[in-house]
Amino acid sequence: MFSRLITVVLFLALIGCADAPAPVGDSPEVPVATDAYNPTTDSLRFAGEVHLRNIRQLTYGGNNAEAYWSFDDDQLIFQSDWATINDQGCDQIFLMNADGSALNDSTQYQLVSTGTGRTTCSYFLPDGRVVYASTHEGNLACPEAPAFAQGRYVWPIYDTYDIYVTDANGQNTELLIGGEGYDAEATVSPDGRFVIFTSTRSGDLELWRYELETGEVLQLTDGLGYDGGAFFSRDSQKIVWRASRPEGEAAATYQRLLSEGLIEPGALNLFVADIDGSNVQQVTDLPGANWAPFFHPSGEQIIFSSNHHTLNEGGREFDLFLINIDGSGLSRITHSGTFDAFPMFSFDGSKIAFASNRNLTREPSRDTNIFVADWVDTPSDADVNFVAPQDAQP
Repeated sequence: MFSRLITVVLFLALIGCADAPAPVGDSPEVPVATDAYNPTTDSLRFAGEVHLRNIRQLTYGGNNAEAYWSFDDDQLIFQSDWATINDQGCDQIFLMNADGSALNDSTQYQLVSTGTGRTTCSYFLPDGRVVYASTHEGNLACPEAPAFAQGRYVWPIYDTYDIYVTDANGQNTELLIGGEGYDAEATVSPDGRFVIFTSTRSGDLELWRYELETGEVLQLTDGLGYDGGAFFSRDSQKIVWRASRPEGEAAATYQRLLSEGLIEPGALNLFVADIDGSNVQQVTDLPGANWAPFFHPSGEQIIFSSNHHTLNEGGREFDLFLINIDGSGLSRITHSGTFDAFPMFSFDGSKIAFASNRNLTREPSRDTNIFVADWVDTPSDADVNFVAPQDAQP
């Protein structure tokens, strides 16, 4: 969603100077996955990343985020403000092949959204169409994006966001979910029955479920606080999402900011429930921002992004973590020393897409790019003992 990408922009802007993006079609060579693993070519991997192999970079500048797999695992849909492919000035939705190869028209990135307004949160439908949120019917220009209000870091909640459906080539765009207030953060159940989204239609930021066949909507959450960024489990029986649960003065501040179309994302934790909103369970109870959750293919674990471990250093480093759905077994997945977020497993479970501030030079950068890696459920000695090529002794 747009707020996730704003998080990327703010924290990465504090880290260092941007590297010059590589031109489209002339990107740095990256390793290709093979059955015989060669750690000496895995130059985007860091020691300790025992579940990731053959990390491959797919974009090369600007802010690119929320890359989600097509149902056949061949393509990714993502949002980007990368000036090389997007001259709008704010996020638009693009499609690319997951292996980094050119599309049928020999370009690498296909604009899917209208190229107007601000967009966020795209996701494939099983039939190959795409859902995403956009402000373009409210205004063709990019809306203002305040980063601070009343001395607080905030996300804007644009009431002109509605949810659209379009062909994967950007044709036949139609309104899917609209009305007054904010409607965004849409994802789709693997069985193709439902879209889950966040809306202010009840007066608070709550999760809602839309049935594609009937158009019926069901409110799934009703507690005070922000509920958003929801995803379905692989069997379409559960949902996972991030939420704030402010109390006391924090609750009053939350309500005041919401009335101004803003939220403060300082404290977020993860929750799971059945797809009708019943049987809610809190998964994490960690300080800081715990967000961007996605179910492991088994349905028994959740991968997510968090800065809970770096709050003493300012909380600018976000890493991916894996946790059991009962809240046990927390383990760290990434060790890049920078920003890693927005994970999604491929539908066959063999790969993972994510966004990161890592790069081949390992120099600080403001660029957030899309990466795909092979996922290793059971690490071997080669994974446990991995040493990055840059760190290996000559």
